Amino acid sequence: MEATANSSKKKTSLKTRVQRLGSALSNMVLPNIGAFIAWGLMTALFIPTGWLPNADLAKIGTPMVTYLLPLLIAYSGGKAVAGHRGGVVGAIATMGVIVGANIPMFIGAMALGPLGGWCIKKWDDHVQPHIRQGFEMLVNNFSAGIIGMILAIIGFYAIGPVVSTVSGWLATGVDYIISIHLIPLANVFIEPAKILFLNNAINQGILTPLGIQAAAKAGKSILFLLEPDPGPGLGVLLAFALFGKGNAKSSAPGAIIIQFLGGIHEIYFPYILMKPMLFLSVIAGGVTGTFTFNMLGAGLKASPSPGSIISILLMTPKGLGNFASVLLGVTAATVVSFLVSMVILRRDKTPEVSLEDSQAQLQSMKSSAKGTDTKDAKAIMAGGTVNKIIFACDAGMGSSAMGASILRDKVKKAGLNQSVTNTAISNLKDEPGLLVVTQEELADRALKQTPNAVHVAVENFLNSPKYDEIITSLKTKDVTSTDEAVVPSTQAAPAGDSDYAVDFSQVQEVNFVHHDQNVGSATMAMATFRSALRKANKEIPVKNVAVNELNDQAQVLVLASKETAKRIKSQFGNLQIIVVANLLDDAEYAKIISKLK
Repeated sequence: MEATANSSKKKTSLKTRVQRLGSALSNMVLPNIGAFIAWGLMTALFIPTGWLPNADLAKIGTPMVTYLLPLLIAYSGGKAVAGHRGGVVGAIATMGVIVGANIPMFIGAMALGPLGGWCIKKWDDHVQPHIRQGFEMLVNNFSAGIIGMILAIIGFYAIGPVVSTVSGWLATGVDYIISIHLIPLANVFIEPAKILFLNNAINQGILTPLGIQAAAKAGKSILFLLEPDPGPGLGVLLAFALFGKGNAKSSAPGAIIIQFLGGIHEIYFPYILMKPMLFLSVIAGGVTGTFTFNMLGAGLKASPSPGSIISILLMTPKGLGNFASVLLGVTAATVVSFLVSMVILRRDKTPEVSLEDSQAQLQSMKSSAKGTDTKDAKAIMAGGTVNKIIFACDAGMGSSAMGASILRDKVKKAGLNQSVTNTAISNLKDEPGLLVVTQEELADRALKQTPNAVHVAVENFLNSPKYDEIITSLKTKDVTSTDEAVVPSTQAAPAGDSDYAVDFSQVQEVNFVHHDQNVGSATMAMATFRSALRKANKEIPVKNVAVNELNDQAQVLVLASKETAKRIKSQFGNLQIIVVANLLDDAEYAKIISKLK
């Protein structure tokens, strides 16, 4: 068991390291995606074969891809390491590789941008404490210029030629794989990697730079379609809409709109995780779509962001054949993914399970693998006053923006004044009064980035009951220690019944409450209580409900832990509560049942 735990930690650590590397690469591209789209639109519109040919305006495209885009990438990389000074030095250094190479120098920019930031940061750490008063500006300005100049010269003579050679090898390799029609096999790795939140690392960190080089020569590239293709996810969601069960079936139509039109692919990840066999669906759909793209010669002018069908069509080169090949590829991916998902869902004979139940089970499994207990919002919110809420994801766009929008609306309706924004995990700053909401897979990275913040981890930004728990805690300002005493019941204890402050003569229903996605523990407690009821030959309705489903009447008796009871009392004034130290304690339940009428 010990060896297994160690192995699990190593795997988690490796995945975290890969996510960090991918995040570092993608975070240099994604903040500047507007510039990439502008370049794609300029080339799509004004080149001789574009929609609005214009020889003068077409001249803007080459300087943009040669100078503007690499310099923006370098500045972003340097700034992430050492602020504005780091960005400036990184951009200066990158000019060396740009001039010393004859291809768009994106890979060189991704290397020299952070390197420039790191160099100036180390210089400042060692030198600034020793600068004489009055010479700060002189030393700071000249140090940035000299270090940037040295790195630019190194880039021109050493790094530029090496990166050009490596880029040439990669481009040749990609061209060869495309020529022998093996490029579809890339989706065997891309589709599962997306579910592990490596989509931005793959698309923006690897495929986009290679795709821009290819598009600069050929006018389009299939590499822009490999990861953003919405077909595989659309097929899975369509299958759930027709053949799914419970909440997964009812929520799938709305998810389709967000995924296909909005381009937020993360919304279908929980559906895949709910039934891991569906990994086969997205892999089959991805391979089929890419095969169709390859056979029909499909490609885009630039990377679509987000991966919406609208963005994809906007980046499609002029010509009916180009649009037809792109749409046929997306359609083929959708059909194959749908058919495989249909077979899997129709053959599934397991009892109906809600999407929230599956998310709770996955959350518990992940926590066990990490050797830690999953904390829900009521426990995590025990950190102090919350002034600001930030949703953080790998790139700081897409799903986190949607999640922030949802919670922002709830905050507004609740009459609260906390700001709700979204950002990339790498941009988080540890500050007092901060609540960070992130996805389970990325929670470790967010915690390391902001160890003093309040953290809430959710399975799905777009559909989490934890948002209501956050609102409840903020409304009651209940962010003190969870060891605080529970507010006593408002019901007067009947004469002779000193054990519980409950009027058992009124009780007609017993409720167990599940918070967030922790459905499992409440279900087990309910089953234990029902078993004790049967032994006592008593019949009374017993339910497992969410907080917002509670009926605030004296006829309802709620059995809950201390933390849960405290929050219920802050919302409800009439129902009755018994605090149970152990929700699986048969002896305690037998004592309570003996008092029920």
